[in-house]
Amino acid sequence: MILFLGSSLIPFLSIGAISYSTIYSMLQNKIQSGIVSNLKGVEQSLENTLTNLNHVSQQLAFDGSVGRKLDLLLAAKEPYERSRLTEEVRNELSLITFTNPNIGLTLYYFQKEGTTLFENMGVKDGFAPEKAPLLGHYNGISYYGPHPSSNRFVNQIVLSALRRVELPERQDVYVYIESGFRLTSGILTGDGFGGKVAHLILDHDGRVAYSHLPSVFPVDSVFPGFTMDGTSGEHAGHYWFREKSSQGWSVLSVIPAADYNREMNRWWTQVLLSSLVFLAISLLLGWLLWKMVYKPLGTFHGEIESMEQQSGQGQTEAETAASLAPATHIPEFDDLLERFRGMRGQIWTLFAEVEQKEKRRADLEVEKLLYQINPHFLMNTLDTVHWLAVLHGQGEIDRLVQSLNKLLYYNLGKLGQQSTIREELDALQQYLTLQEIRYDFKFLVRIEADERVLGTPIPRFLLQPLVENALYHGLDDKGRIEVDVRQEGDAVQIAVQDNGAGMSEEAVRRLLEERPPEERRVGMGIGMNYVKRMMEIHYGEGAGLAIRSAAGEGTRIELRLPLTGEDNT
Repeated sequence: MILFLGSSLIPFLSIGAISYSTIYSMLQNKIQSGIVSNLKGVEQSLENTLTNLNHVSQQLAFDGSVGRKLDLLLAAKEPYERSRLTEEVRNELSLITFTNPNIGLTLYYFQKEGTTLFENMGVKDGFAPEKAPLLGHYNGISYYGPHPSSNRFVNQIVLSALRRVELPERQDVYVYIESGFRLTSGILTGDGFGGKVAHLILDHDGRVAYSHLPSVFPVDSVFPGFTMDGTSGEHAGHYWFREKSSQGWSVLSVIPAADYNREMNRWWTQVLLSSLVFLAISLLLGWLLWKMVYKPLGTFHGEIESMEQQSGQGQTEAETAASLAPATHIPEFDDLLERFRGMRGQIWTLFAEVEQKEKRRADLEVEKLLYQINPHFLMNTLDTVHWLAVLHGQGEIDRLVQSLNKLLYYNLGKLGQQSTIREELDALQQYLTLQEIRYDFKFLVRIEADERVLGTPIPRFLLQPLVENALYHGLDDKGRIEVDVRQEGDAVQIAVQDNGAGMSEEAVRRLLEERPPEERRVGMGIGMNYVKRMMEIHYGEGAGLAIRSAAGEGTRIELRLPLTGEDNT
């Protein structure tokens, strides 16, 4: 045990001691690099925003086209001219704000009157841009640090610029422009190292113009220990990092010392926990090396013997499961035990399935007897109706009942689906008789069949849907249906021809591809889908189905059924 622990812990402790300084330095550099990189991005974004404000303000000043039109508007006396210039200024302002999506509230500000003109959004009451925290004044334009927007409908933080228009006749007219509030909040929100970062903005004298932490670094106060060249430091439990802009103002990232050291502390915690876990694992492995050789084998052997005895005594699955030995907590042996128990569970399941199937088979036998009684009772009853019709001289009823009885016998009196062409033609004749009586109209039926194929096996009711289709598509009292069955080579060719109203190509396509609801209105409603399925099941790709029809010319349906070797004999 001592040798095992020594060989495990000494390398671990040695590697930890050697790598500590390297890891500490890497983490420190990672945190600082993340903060500084994020800070540079914030500074660059703010500078770009101010540059964009400056660019837009130039277009609205007197040197720009909009500023000149504003001067003409203020000097104009004629109402029409003022209206025209007003519309032109509004259009150009709309174009400028549209092409600069990062621009927010834009307006002209008349300082003496304290009024605004051509604002693109609603303005809050008491509008006074000079009261916002000044970030800096450069080249005749004043930049104001992040402050609540003057937009009446929002209260988000924005940057703004105030620039004198330099009109020849008035020196109190200014252009006021705000950045988009989503842009500013996006710039000042974020983290640089995986923790929350606060931001400060200082003017060129070190005065705090904007602060995320007003309780520690209040606005309008001088930043503690400010120097022109200082880039980082610590104050009041906070680390700060500074990035200076080309315009003189600065952006600071401020991080609480606890957040700054959190990743270091997390690393120390992970190292400590890893050491404890490693020690525990080493102790556990040493104990298992002594114990896992013989005890699990004995447990596994006893488990197998116990299962054999319990199975032989006919115990239930629940009783056997309750008597199982506990797991060995060794993956290999536990896997074998689990597989063995799974196999035993499958055997119990098979026993239950066999028992259930036997019970279901007995129930099906009873059901089979019940279902056999009903068809025979129905046909015997129809036979009684037949004799009553004969006794009372009702020939039409007698004919109808006999046809129906034969058709039902053909349908119910056979097991399976196979029949012969002779029986199928006879059933077809009974079906046509029923249709003549039901709809009270006469039509000529001619059936010709080659004697060689009458005994050929065929799926039952394969011809009835073809004749039903002829009845459905416009057959009248002068109608004629011809059924021709003959052998052609190694196949039986069946054709059903009528002289009805015929069908369009679209109707033929629907008949081959789908089952129209109207099919259910006549006959037995088996449908062409049944014919296609039976041909696919019994004959496969060797069978063929074709329909040729035209409006007013009748319909011809042809089936090609291949003969097997037994059929040919």
